[in-house]
Amino acid sequence: MDFFELLNALTTLNTVQRITVSAIPMIFAITVHEAAHGYAARHFGDMTAQQQGRISLNPLRHIDPVGTVLIPSLTLFFGGIFFGWAKPVPVNFGNLRHPKRDMLWVAAAGPGANLAMAFFWALVIKLAVTLPTNFTLPLALMGAAGILTNTVLMVLNLIPLPPLDGGRIAVSLLPHNLAVKYAQVERYGFIILIILLLTHILDKIMWPFVMAILATIAKIFF
Repeated sequence: MDFFELLNALTTLNTVQRITVSAIPMIFAITVHEAAHGYAARHFGDMTAQQQGRISLNPLRHIDPVGTVLIPSLTLFFGGIFFGWAKPVPVNFGNLRHPKRDMLWVAAAGPGANLAMAFFWALVIKLAVTLPTNFTLPLALMGAAGILTNTVLMVLNLIPLPPLDGGRIAVSLLPHNLAVKYAQVERYGFIILIILLLTHILDKIMWPFVMAILATIAKIFF
């Protein structure tokens, strides 16, 4: 089964069909991403997320009605780069054993989880071809949506703009004096991100990386 043909097939679905095959991958892409931050923070010494019951793979603990449901649905309806968020998992970086260094791993855990889920959905497509015909195409389309959603979310979060994960990774890697100044961008980060999204500059920044990763996954699995 050709992976890029499946991606093209996604674009031919009507809105209800696209939401149907994309809902489960979308919800888990966002919520598992957040849970991964909590697991990593606990591993490196911060128990804040665990104390608040946020280290969980239960989507209900992470769903934000606007960011996890409304905004992603609108991006599916109107097209463009998938965009959405869950309730952020609380992390107190000051509680980490080595705050500046460990911040990198806590931040990278979310995109890393998305990469792992993209691989999982690739295996779902491989499984789909072994099932009865009535199940093959719907499950394969769900798998393609899962790969695309997780890849886009991973690339989006790796943009080096605080408060995105890539911004926190950059802060972790920069020398202390530059890191302090760069971290101050976080107060404007979300506004900058929305402007980039609305002007479609975000699409142009992300899409080459998204396509490169999709091509790599296709080469590995298909």
